[in-house]
Amino acid sequence: MSQIKKQKQANVFDRLEDGDIIDRSQPSVRPKDAATLILIRRDGPKPRVLVGKRSNKHAFMPDKYVFPGGRVDPEDSRAPAITELRAPVEQKLVQGARRKPRAFGLTAVRETFEETGLIIGQPDANGATAPRNWQPFLEEGALPCLQHLEFVGRAITPPYRPKRFDARFFIAEAETALIDERPAASGAELVDVRWIELDDTRDIDLPLVTLQMLDEVRQRLEAPKDPHQPLFLRYSPKGHLVERI
Repeated sequence: MSQIKKQKQANVFDRLEDGDIIDRSQPSVRPKDAATLILIRRDGPKPRVLVGKRSNKHAFMPDKYVFPGGRVDPEDSRAPAITELRAPVEQKLVQGARRKPRAFGLTAVRETFEETGLIIGQPDANGATAPRNWQPFLEEGALPCLQHLEFVGRAITPPYRPKRFDARFFIAEAETALIDERPAASGAELVDVRWIELDDTRDIDLPLVTLQMLDEVRQRLEAPKDPHQPLFLRYSPKGHLVERI
């Protein structure tokens, strides 16, 4: 193979730091909507956040520690809720979105329940109906509550990745958002689910975007009365962009 062809191949197929191999000769896939929840506990000397380790069987970020979250299901926007997102949160989420804002909040609640067993909601005795993917949640005798969710940031996976997501990150206070004090549980999606002090999160293997969102959380905790605009991380032909919504 000529030197020129070798250089072209190196430019087309790149192995990234996290192990992904990207092919720049192919069209980049459209990112899928996703939502993530950062739960914060303040019942100790320092704030803690809930993290879990992704299974090594996952094609996307195996063995990385992440917050509970996942892809938005089409049915999520139709799930019932006791409370809705607050108006300022909706106004930020609607910008550039193809879905109703509540779909992102409900996805974050559902994924947190599916991956850790924790319920962001309140008891419900009215026998509400919901789409099939929400039946396990309702069988716990609860409905989701969205009023405690704060929108902290949005991040779009750079182009040419094998999997791409347009993820919205929320934060919530565990003491007010959780239905009870049940322990978080590991499962098929996340292992080693645990509460970890915010100061110790740099000692575990976290994706870069997760570290950036944690910096946003620190700023909000250190200055709760200051105005905070959600972070927006995306990619342009000129490189990575860091903006505010």
